Amino acid sequence: MFSFLKRKKSVPTDADPAPQLPAAEPYPPATPPNAPTPGEPRSRWLDRLRQGLRRTGSGITQVFTGTRIDDALYDDLEAALLMADTGLPAAQRLLADLKRRVKAAKATDPGAVKALLADAVAEMLAPLQKPLVIGADPPTVLMVVGVNGAGKTTTIGKLTRYLADAGCKVLLAAADTFRAAAREQLGVWADRNRVEIISQAGGDPAAVSFDAVNAGRARGCDVVIADTAGRLPTQLHLMDELKKVQRVIGKAQAGAPHEVLLVVDGNTGQNALAQVKAFDAVLGLTGLVVTKLDGTAKGGVLAAIAGWCQETGRTVPVYFIGIGEQVEDLQTFDAREFAQALLG
Repeated sequence: MFSFLKRKKSVPTDADPAPQLPAAEPYPPATPPNAPTPGEPRSRWLDRLRQGLRRTGSGITQVFTGTRIDDALYDDLEAALLMADTGLPAAQRLLADLKRRVKAAKATDPGAVKALLADAVAEMLAPLQKPLVIGADPPTVLMVVGVNGAGKTTTIGKLTRYLADAGCKVLLAAADTFRAAAREQLGVWADRNRVEIISQAGGDPAAVSFDAVNAGRARGCDVVIADTAGRLPTQLHLMDELKKVQRVIGKAQAGAPHEVLLVVDGNTGQNALAQVKAFDAVLGLTGLVVTKLDGTAKGGVLAAIAGWCQETGRTVPVYFIGIGEQVEDLQTFDAREFAQALLG
């Protein structure tokens, strides 16, 4: 496990002690009576992740029910990986790596090959596992983007709770002035997390973001999170608006936004990779949040994203993955945990 955020080190003084961030807790201080005790949430969440990925995992693990390791097994495995939305390049890369591992280990049991596949998947996904860095240049400004229905605003609410529980002062910017009730929805999350919000009825998204960044600096906030309107990458005029928001945030604070996070729905399969490519081309993504892995999601798309990163030399990490609507359902991404959950 790794911490999902880090602060820039500074020399403490008596008047200004160095901030100490506790480990992020998935539950608020006032824990509901029926909530798991400390130490349990992550393990329970992993159980739910396994359930969410069972549809994908069962299709892959069925390949290893035989007794022989031959070309037919590898052919079936390739088909299963493609059905899991890994895409052809990632599937071929995984198979080549697996064959190398099988030869090196002199494996003869399909069960052992399955374990080696989990190792190959974990290694492929490892570059996507990075911590979200907070505090290097306060306020750290996060610009959150995504298509309609990806769970963007809900993800912002959950992320706000993570940051607030870790001792960060968070300010929200309701820059989604396009969707009906978006401002109100974000306001509910602000109230629930007891953080401040900057919003304007029918205001310009860039202006709202500009005001929020300035307010965050004036109020000594650690983090400013800007919500934006959901849109399809093919809506060029709306994508241009996102570029404008990004430019205006940079005018409010040099170097901002420090993070441009894309929220993608895990149920969209290879379309998720298309979204990553399109938004990255326009905005230069710095990270991803993959949501809704508890539905009909085919978790192989993360392998497709990892393959694209390797091909292009880009590093667009997956900071968080989500499996439900509750605050604790958003957790940091761990490549080894994900591979094990995917393959049972």
